[in-house]
Amino acid sequence: MADSTIPQTFDPWDPAFLADPYPAYAELRERGRVLHYAPTDQWLVPHHADVSALLRDRRLGRTYRHRFTHEDFGRTAPPAEHEPFHTLNDHGMLDLEPPDHTRIRRLVSKAFTPRTVERLQPYVRDLAGELVDRLVANGGGDLLADVAEPLPVAVIAEMLGIPESDRGPLRPWSADICGMYELNPSEETAGRAVRASVEFSAYLRELIAARRADPGDDLISGLIAAHDEGDRLTEQEMISTCVLLLNAGHEATVNATVNGWWALFRNPAQLAALRADHSLVPTAVEELMRYDTPLQLFERWVLDDIEIDGTVVPRGAEVALLFGSANHDPAVFAAPGELDLARADNPHISFSAGIHYCIGAPLARIELAASMTALLERAPGLTLAADPDRKPNFVIRGLAGLPVKV
Repeated sequence: MADSTIPQTFDPWDPAFLADPYPAYAELRERGRVLHYAPTDQWLVPHHADVSALLRDRRLGRTYRHRFTHEDFGRTAPPAEHEPFHTLNDHGMLDLEPPDHTRIRRLVSKAFTPRTVERLQPYVRDLAGELVDRLVANGGGDLLADVAEPLPVAVIAEMLGIPESDRGPLRPWSADICGMYELNPSEETAGRAVRASVEFSAYLRELIAARRADPGDDLISGLIAAHDEGDRLTEQEMISTCVLLLNAGHEATVNATVNGWWALFRNPAQLAALRADHSLVPTAVEELMRYDTPLQLFERWVLDDIEIDGTVVPRGAEVALLFGSANHDPAVFAAPGELDLARADNPHISFSAGIHYCIGAPLARIELAASMTALLERAPGLTLAADPDRKPNFVIRGLAGLPVKV
């Protein structure tokens, strides 16, 4: 299919598109089920049914290295100077396929249990309350910097057992590493990601050594102890797992929080309904995740030829599964462009699907509900102080800040 089928409105580097990509997605869905996009050499998949099916299709993978060399797959190996980033990234379960993915996820699940997450609930609730109280005492501030960001950072750090005095660099490291997940990252972005990968890995290596000598009641100690028929995580797998949990916990939850409140401020009738009935919080969390998805795009490599609607996407190609478009597909969601906090039937795919379904989804839901409830209860008059600026990112899409007053 020729690139002429891509609507001009689809431009991931255009601020107008970043501000509201959903009209362009509607055009993409009308143009077809799979469309080649030359600037990134990717095949765009905009429909919910296709995205959902391909997330579960084993002919696609987050990596191809378990089956092919770079040369066999028609790809060029990453530059040697990027190696620290790729070592860190390529040993995390998000970028692995079976059998390595199966083994690591099983071992991580032994430490990252529903009981572990449930035990954190009072801590999350109390911390959310403290952060909102501070915002209220100051008469307002930046909802991102004052509430949305510190909550998941502190929660993941608490889970991992990272001392409070060490938590300052965590968010900058996370942001620098996640810059590499954007489309066509620059060399400057790569340099920051490499530096953060080296520093973060060195820090975690020391912390893991300390926990080996003196285990505690934390996730790192649990990862060290986790074993299955004599199988254990390697040190690199533990480091990569900790970074993955931290990065995913930061980026998704932070952006879901501010994207969500920005949507609420733009939909005052829905915000009023939520303020009148706090029992809407669970469905509101799901609807806000659907309405303005924090992760807009998820990439997969084509390991064996696939055919979509008569178009063969060949082995060696890369598909871009458009979560934001899928979550606004009228074939699945009634009036998808409308925010409906009471939406009952809501099969959004913001947490992915298949073997790579987000392991932290239960924790993210607890955090989002806790911060929303604390703001509704303790800052009932919360209003927008000024229109927010948007970060120039597409894949992990969010705001640079959200100025509010109480």
